[in-house]
Amino acid sequence: MRLHDLKPRPGAKHRRKRLGAGESSGHGKTSGRGGKGQTARSGSSIRPTFEGGQMPLIRRIPKRGFNNARFATRYLTVNLEALNRFEDGARVDEALLRQSGLARGKADGIKILGNGELKKKLTVVASAFSASARAKIEALGGVCEKAAAAAKA
Repeated sequence: MRLHDLKPRPGAKHRRKRLGAGESSGHGKTSGRGGKGQTARSGSSIRPTFEGGQMPLIRRIPKRGFNNARFATRYLTVNLEALNRFEDGARVDEALLRQSGLARGKADGIKILGNGELKKKLTVVASAFSASARAKIEALGGVCEKAAAAAKA
């Protein structure tokens, strides 16, 4: 096989749709833009939610009821396995977790989950612990401390 024998796989290359190339091309006359009107003009576009002046669906539907999502407590989760990077006997709190890159983003607190094995005795300060995480930390002689709750605005 030589360089000039190489070809793309069948179906990998598509011919570009040639618009406005006469009626016999199948894409002549209106060139795939339909009839006349706003969408046939160049440079014109209508936002996706526009319904031709009719009252849009999002405004027709009544906004009722209560949704608790706005008031839910959101935790950043950290697995036990990730805590092995800290030295034996260290005090691991939110500031240290954020500094090490294990907890990023906005949240109401940090929750420690029990995935993986912990190999070091640590004092872990977090907003919440899963039951398995708490058991694994305390089995190694570590301490689970509940962090002070951050005030929600």
